Amino acid sequence: MKTTLDKNLDAKVRIARLLTLGSYGALLGLLSVWYLWLAPAPGDRPWVVWLWHLLPLLGFAPSVILGKPRAHAWLCFMLLLFFIEAVLAATHPATFGLGLSYAILVSVLFGAAMYYARWKSQLLRSTQQH
Repeated sequence: MKTTLDKNLDAKVRIARLLTLGSYGALLGLLSVWYLWLAPAPGDRPWVVWLWHLLPLLGFAPSVILGKPRAHAWLCFMLLLFFIEAVLAATHPATFGLGLSYAILVSVLFGAAMYYARWKSQLLRSTQQH
C-alpha cells in the first residue's frame, strides 16, 4: 500500500525524469546543431569538436534512459564542466545567444537530474522498508 508520501515522491520522480530526458535530448541536439551547422569549428574536421563534446554526455545515455539514480548524480558532476563552457560562450558577443541557451539547458538538466537522483533514491528506500 502506497502512502501519501510515496505518491508525492512518485509524482516528483516522474516530473524530474521527464525534465531530465527532455533537457538531455535538447542539450545533445543543441550541441549537434551548434558544432556541425551553426558555428562549426574551423578546419576540415568540425566533427572532432562535436564528438569531443558529445561523447562524455553519450556515455551516460544508457544509465539515464534506464533511470539509474547514481548515474544521474554522476551526470551532475560532469555537467559542471559543461556549465563553465556555456557561461564562457555566453560572455562572448558572437556566441551570446547559443551560450545562454546552452547555460539554461545545462542548468535545467543539472537540477532535474539532481532531484531525480535524490527523489528516486528516497522512493527506492521507502519501498524497500515496506
